[in-house]
Parts: sequence; structure tokens; C-alpha cells
Amino acid sequence: MRIVFAFAALLLAAPPLFADTLETILDAPHRSAAEKSRDPYRHPDATLQFFEVQPDMTVVEVWPGAGGWYTSILAPYLYDNGKLYAAQFPEDSDIPFYRRALTRFKEKLAQHPDVYDHVRITALYPPSHTIIAPAGTVDRVLTFRNVHNWAKAGKAEAVFASFFAALKPGGILGVVEHRAPEVRPLSRQIETGYMSEGYVIEQAEKAGFRLVERSEINANPKDQANHPAGVWSLPPTLRLGDQDRERYEAIGESDRMTLKFIKPE
Repeated sequence: MRIVFAFAALLLAAPPLFADTLETILDAPHRSAAEKSRDPYRHPDATLQFFEVQPDMTVVEVWPGAGGWYTSILAPYLYDNGKLYAAQFPEDSDIPFYRRALTRFKEKLAQHPDVYDHVRITALYPPSHTIIAPAGTVDRVLTFRNVHNWAKAGKAEAVFASFFAALKPGGILGVVEHRAPEVRPLSRQIETGYMSEGYVIEQAEKAGFRLVERSEINANPKDQANHPAGVWSLPPTLRLGDQDRERYEAIGESDRMTLKFIKPE
């Protein structure tokens, strides 16, 4: 009996599996060298602090894609006391790229079940897939460099409505997106992958959100957003191959807006 009580005491005293700070998680071995190399451009610690993400929250990461770059950070951060939904591409999508990306994402999760076995995968692609989490249960919805895809597909309004439905009153929507000059026409924004802050704010406000704050955390003054292959000219895509590669690598990743919205109480 004494052994049983001692074992129970050890369990109660054991620290959480991921009691680490964000700073510690960024250096964790489950993150690849390629993922870590993007940290100076994406500022994940400061970005998640700006969005006020806490380890006991329910969070939706929207369209993490094949690589799940932020998933590698959010999953361990929320592992013990929070909940992470990955609102992915639909499994029944008629777009082969989406199906391949989802498969690769699941393979990534399977490689480190000790980190990712709590991740819940949902689907987002209106009008057939709009429920990214149970309605009114989410503290934070986060999307990184996705708005241009929804604008191109004509689905931005429906996507932002899905965010609004999932969040609790008082919940926060965090948006990071490639930033275009405000004067650039929408068609050109979609073509280049750079969206104006005005467009993003308009879509969020249509859904019922209120802009709380803007940040320059992910700004890059070296990027003038005027490249021949749009934002994909820059790292990490480098779509033009060796053409002007050194110049694009010297610029780094894109200039980005970082916007924080709230679902009113």
C-alpha cells in the first residue's frame, strides 16, 4: 500500500511533459534544421506573444499545409493543458495538391507521436467544409500566409465567417500575411501573393471582427513586393531557381503584416 501511495505522489508531482517555454521549444530536437532556419524571418516567439497565446488555450491553426511549420511549435506548447486543431485541406478534395499536402502533414505528425498525438485535424474549404472546431469553443484562430489563397479561390468571406463561428466571444484571430501596397488592385494582389492590409481588415470586419492592434514584428523593409514571380521569388520558395538567387536570399522572406482581431463580447 505504501508503494502505491508513493507512486501516486510521484505522478502528482511529475512536471508536465512540455513544461517548456516557447524559447525552449524553438530549440527542441523534433524541429528540423530547415524549420529552425526560418525563425529569424518569422519571429514565432514574439508573434505568438502578440497574439496572446497561452499554453492552456484552445487554438486553431488554419491551413498548416504539408510542413506544419507553426504546428511544430504550437503542438508541444499546448500539449499538456491546451488543445490544438489543425484546420487542414479536405481529405476528399478534388485538388491533388491539397490531398498530397494533407498526406505529408499526417506523415509529419506520425514521425513524432510524443509531440503530435494530441493534434486534432479538421477541414476547411467552403462551402463543403466550414467547421474548423466546435462553435464558440476556441480561444485563438491563427493563420499564417494564407489569405491570398482564399482571395484567389473567392472564398475569403466564407473562411473568415468560419473563424468567427469557431471563436468564443472575446477570442482573438491572428493573421500574418504577405503585405502589398494599399494602392495595388486586388487582381494584382492575388497574382503576386501580396495582399493589402485594407483587404484583410475588410474581410475580417465583414465577418464581425474588430481590429485590435497591428504589429511590425514580421515586417521586412528590404522587400519591395515587386518581384517577377511574386512573393514566390523569395525564400523559401525561390521559384526562379538560380536567377538572381543571391539577391532574393539577401532580401529574405517577405514583408508581412501582423494583425490582431477580436470577436466582440
